Amino acid sequence: YIVCKFHDEWRETVQNHLERCLAFSCTVSFFFSPQALFHCDQVQYTLVPVTGWQDLGTAFLEHKEQIKLLIKQDDDLGVPSYDDIFRDDEGEDEDADGGDSGNESDGSSEPSGKRRRFDELISPCLSHLKGTCIYRREILFDYEQYEYHGTSAAMVMFELAWVMTKDTKDMLWWSIIGLTDQWVHDKITHMKYVTDIATLQRHVSRHNHRNEDEENSLSIDCMRISFEYDLRLALYQHWSLYESICNSCYTSCSFKLWSMNGQKKLQEFLADMGLPLKQVRQKFNSMDMSIKENLREVIEESANKFGMRDIRVQTFGVHFGFKNRFLASDVVHAAASLLENVEKDESATDNFIKALDCLSRSNIERLHLGIDLAKKKLKAIQQTVASCICTNLILSQGPFLYCHLLEGTPDVKLFSKPLALTLLCKYLLKAFVFSTRNKRCKVLPLIMAAPMDVEKGTVIVLGIPPESETSDKKNFFGRAFEKAAESTSSRTLHDHFDTSNPLDFKDCMASVQNMVINY
Repeated sequence: YIVCKFHDEWRETVQNHLERCLAFSCTVSFFFSPQALFHCDQVQYTLVPVTGWQDLGTAFLEHKEQIKLLIKQDDDLGVPSYDDIFRDDEGEDEDADGGDSGNESDGSSEPSGKRRRFDELISPCLSHLKGTCIYRREILFDYEQYEYHGTSAAMVMFELAWVMTKDTKDMLWWSIIGLTDQWVHDKITHMKYVTDIATLQRHVSRHNHRNEDEENSLSIDCMRISFEYDLRLALYQHWSLYESICNSCYTSCSFKLWSMNGQKKLQEFLADMGLPLKQVRQKFNSMDMSIKENLREVIEESANKFGMRDIRVQTFGVHFGFKNRFLASDVVHAAASLLENVEKDESATDNFIKALDCLSRSNIERLHLGIDLAKKKLKAIQQTVASCICTNLILSQGPFLYCHLLEGTPDVKLFSKPLALTLLCKYLLKAFVFSTRNKRCKVLPLIMAAPMDVEKGTVIVLGIPPESETSDKKNFFGRAFEKAAESTSSRTLHDHFDTSNPLDFKDCMASVQNMVINY
């Protein structure tokens, strides 16, 4: 609605206020939302990262003087008033019922004819209001029953800037990163990803055509975005090709690299490509130019022979000057790793600011630091998946699979964070589907638990739907966790914006298993 009927008067209202408060969820997709619009209009704002509902409440109390409802009340727009939006329906029911009974008690002061006429008028209104409230609750329940993701916030705000003719190439790149984050963390369907890619591709072509004749098109500080088909190999241009193949979910699961047969298949794959091991094991930038020139075609041809027909993926790349080149997925992995960095005991706000800094063209060193952290995270995920598969830590608990990481597991602290645990959970389920012979287990969802805070004794729990190429990516575990915790009287904290995402569990592991089994 805002994109279709966005008035200049609204922007003027925002610009005339000295400062605005923006509360941001600590995820990559939200990095660039409204702040891009405020930045292009040179409007001051306060950035407040929040990790959950408690943080949002605290941020509201700290900045409530700055928070206003920026909606112009025009009758022709049909926008409801503030009181209509934020009214308490249950309170209205009680007030209405109380008002009705009050009229009956004051019968001595009013003629009975007036009282009857009042009852005749108000009763249909009350019935309609109660029916509306019940219908509203049913709609909300159906809406909240499943969790799913729509268009990236970064992409929505870029299109809003485009309508305002305020869009820039930087904002376009940020929207690409927001969409790629949804794909990397498996939040949207493949069809949704391809559709949004096509939309952004048109914007990339428009910006590239518009900047063809600019003087800075060959500047050392220029920025060039390109659409391309690239490989589903994580960070391979900043790693060795061998390490990337071993630590990418798609290739690792296809080869079953946690087994001896999988390692043999990998060696056969490398031999089929005709690449010397010395070249494959060194950094991509150090490989011979003759090998790198047609590397994608060679890998794709051999991958088809080994059943990996989806080794290519549509994506975007960017050049900063003449030296630095990154894929959108490289930046997503780097930003997510900086956002959930556990190597230093820093606050979530500090990590958020550092992750935001890595997206600046002038802060390439921070981006490379994030890529190094992402490599460590991907290695830890691959090793944990191999350990869980080889030691049979994935158990079948009736209608779903269940896995618990115990204290003392290598890199377990890393998986106390939502994004890292999500990647591990999806990687592990895919690996289990490839390794098991039980057909029933291949269509089961997975619940995973990991220690969150050893001192406090809290556990973080995550549920994901079954592994399927045709999945609609809807997750039902949000409501399931709430009902299971209620039926087992378990002490839980549902503080995350994604309801099916991590659940902070304050009981011992036996209670977690009891909750899972009794759902």
